[in-house]
Amino acid sequence: MTWSQQLFNYCERGLEPSFWAEPFNAVSNVAFIVAAGAAAIFARRHRRSNAIEWMLIALVAAIGIGSFLFHTFATRWAAVADTAPIGVFMVAYMIFALRRFLSAPWLAVIASVALFIFSFRTMSAATCDLSWMPITAGAGRACLNGSLAYGPALVALAILATGVLITRHPAARWISAATAALAISLAFRAFDFEVCGWTEVFGSVRGTHPLWHLTNAFVLYFLLRAALLPTETRPT
Repeated sequence: MTWSQQLFNYCERGLEPSFWAEPFNAVSNVAFIVAAGAAAIFARRHRRSNAIEWMLIALVAAIGIGSFLFHTFATRWAAVADTAPIGVFMVAYMIFALRRFLSAPWLAVIASVALFIFSFRTMSAATCDLSWMPITAGAGRACLNGSLAYGPALVALAILATGVLITRHPAARWISAATAALAISLAFRAFDFEVCGWTEVFGSVRGTHPLWHLTNAFVLYFLLRAALLPTETRPT
């Protein structure tokens, strides 16, 4: 195994090693840059200067860049560039949200993050019966095409949404919208191979992974908008 080893993880690439083998997957990452840019414009207009908020915006841009690298180079080093910003964002946002929206004590925050990381690692290595997804199984993909690993993120976001709804925090609508969008986006990620043959565009199959990018960009934008709410705003 080397860092330059190529990975063939998505319907659109198939077994083609070239740089532009995944044009839809690659170009759809512009959505992350747009989400980060829109949040940055909103932050400037509302004079947001909090360093943590700007770090979250930068991480969303980094997610788009890292994903573009993976869907063009498709190597192991590019896979790290793809997944590392996602992991950092998930942990950073969890800490931020628990403190900002729920005023959770640091002990509870540390315990929650530790449980999340453990759950994420466990689900990443989990196996399941893929007899109902024969194409995905035939491609040698992990459970639900690897989407099971993001299950803890969906659960954590749903718990956070419940918490802010109960406390009637103004962030509730943004967090709830992000939770719903993430559930939809995970379906697009899971069925990328399974519906591959039905997604021919311009003479080549495309899969549903580009839709994962587009809907996930909405997830991240909703989360950023929640983060950019005025800190003086309090539940009523």
